[in-house]
Amino acid sequence: MSILQTNRLLIQEFTLEETDFILRLLNTEGWLKYIGDKNIRTIEEARAYLQNSLLQLYATLGFGLWCVKLKENNTPIGVCGLIKRDTLEHTDIGFAFLPEYEQQGYAFEAAQATVAYAFQSLHLPKILAIVKANNTRSIHLLTKIGLQFEQKIVIKDEELCLFGSLLPLDTR
Repeated sequence: MSILQTNRLLIQEFTLEETDFILRLLNTEGWLKYIGDKNIRTIEEARAYLQNSLLQLYATLGFGLWCVKLKENNTPIGVCGLIKRDTLEHTDIGFAFLPEYEQQGYAFEAAQATVAYAFQSLHLPKILAIVKANNTRSIHLLTKIGLQFEQKIVIKDEELCLFGSLLPLDTR
């Protein structure tokens, strides 16, 4: 199901057709370094991750992490979406892209559209983001889409930076 469109991107719910893409993305250097190893090494494990995690969130919450595709050729290039974690009071935004699609503005385009959707369509009161302190590119993106550093927090024995936004970008 299509969620959003931008000038260059389609943002859609994942399907099992993106299993190969998920396997590749979850094993990129950036994902492993900044998000964490999900121990998904086979197509079967990637399919189970899609079914039991990403697809389940759509059914449970009505939103989740979405597949970001190039509008011109429908190629999956990344993930961007919303997550409601038990450890955070509000919903947070998450994103990751294949290395060959980084630093081309795709993450900004997807994240900006996702935050607007969260406020305008889902009517969420606040958007959060958590990020490792050494992930400078993601921190830069978070500030560029209007989130501000709030505090350092610890989740599962890991110190993270918490960013947040109270108002939709177009009302500031």
